[in-house]
Amino acid sequence: MLEKYPTDLKVVFKNFPLPNHPFANKASIAALAAGRQGKFWEFHHRLFEAVSSLSDGKIQDIAKELGLDTERFNRDLSDLSIQNLINRDLTEGMKAQVQGTPALFVNGKSVRNGSLEGFQQMIEKELQRGT
Repeated sequence: MLEKYPTDLKVVFKNFPLPNHPFANKASIAALAAGRQGKFWEFHHRLFEAVSSLSDGKIQDIAKELGLDTERFNRDLSDLSIQNLINRDLTEGMKAQVQGTPALFVNGKSVRNGSLEGFQQMIEKELQRGT
């Protein structure tokens, strides 16, 4: 969608670690810590590739594989401002009645049809409203 609407679409990522996944919060923290070194999306994708085998060790392995400064990364894992950001995102998600992930919104409206076609239709509808 970003390629199709490069000037009209903006992606905003919010954290919503699910409570039933034992490493969801740690994974969110790790991705944000990696983001401080410009590697958020790379780390994020690696986490999803390894979702069934996540552990503290796997998080450290991913950090090394991506060439992060592991000393800085480990300091950032303990930075309370990262957890505060996740908590804020969770609160916003609950207010928006997010039930699971991924959750998509266009101009603050929940995308009901999560297919690519449904997502595109909603974007186009919102673009038409804005003209």
